[in-house]
Amino acid sequence: MVAISPQIPEKNVEVKERHTLGFPVLSDPGHGWARQLGLVFTMPQALQELYKKFGILIPEFNGDDSWELPLPARLVVDGEGAIRSIDADVDYTRRPEAEASVEALKALF
Repeated sequence: MVAISPQIPEKNVEVKERHTLGFPVLSDPGHGWARQLGLVFTMPQALQELYKKFGILIPEFNGDDSWELPLPARLVVDGEGAIRSIDADVDYTRRPEAEASVEALKALF
């Protein structure tokens, strides 16, 4: 299992340490990989302003000038690199449920 984030590597290290994650957190600068999968959106202006009020500056985390984020998604990829299952939602407030991914993983074996 790995997590992939558009954040700069230093921010990913902070997240991994803060949450004591036992798996790698990889960087996807410029959303290259997420963009190939069609999983990138630009935050609406009103939401950007709200984030700014709370001191959450997405461009600083991601190391670019955009207010883009990837959709929350969970992918199951087989040993050949083929995506066998993907769970994503255009509503970034809804997170993928683990059960479907677990079933997709079981189907690989």
